[in-house]
Amino acid sequence: MGFFDRLSNVWRGFLSLWVSDIENRNPEAVYESAIDERVRKHRELKKAVSGIVYLRNKLSTELETKERSLKEVMTQLPIAIEDGEDEVALVLIQKKDELATDIERLSHELNKVSDQAEEAKSGLLEFQGDIQKLKREKDQMLAAKANAEARIQIQETLDGLSTDADVKALDNVREHIDKLKAEADIGSELQGESLDAKLAKIKGKAANSSARAQLSEMKRQMDARRASAAEGGVKKTI
Repeated sequence: MGFFDRLSNVWRGFLSLWVSDIENRNPEAVYESAIDERVRKHRELKKAVSGIVYLRNKLSTELETKERSLKEVMTQLPIAIEDGEDEVALVLIQKKDELATDIERLSHELNKVSDQAEEAKSGLLEFQGDIQKLKREKDQMLAAKANAEARIQIQETLDGLSTDADVKALDNVREHIDKLKAEADIGSELQGESLDAKLAKIKGKAANSSARAQLSEMKRQMDARRASAAEGGVKKTI
């Protein structure tokens, strides 16, 4: 194989791949093209079948005409013989024989053409059925293609939603909430360590100490009064 032959083979291979790629990306166009081609062939086949049917009908009409003519001859022949018209009878006999031969030939041809017509009509109906079947297949395959593409798109979308991203998002939210809680806690802690808070705490302790001192003094005074009263009672008794 020469260089140009090999180059031609490579080119045909690339061209075949290119065409296949186009066909795969445009399945509807491929189906429509196949359907259109079958419809065109169906028209041609229908035209051919119509020619056969026409010939069958023509033979049938011709046969019927010959049979009527033979019937007339067979009716005329006895009359000619009875009337002594031998020459007419001879002509009628010749005509009878010719009609019988024609009728036999036409019957044979009609049977043959009728069989061809029935076979052709059957093939035409079958071909028409194939076209309808191909149309249904086109609808089913395109629907299956659309469904598969939708499923692939959904799967790709789901694949893009990584669980790691979801976990990271949750961690970010949790961390943010913990920071807010810590910010609130540090506010409370700082408030407890402020100068005002310390003064308030000291004032509270001082007020509590003063109250306790007053309470102790009041108890002491009450104890002194009770003791004095008890002493005065003893003196009066003596």
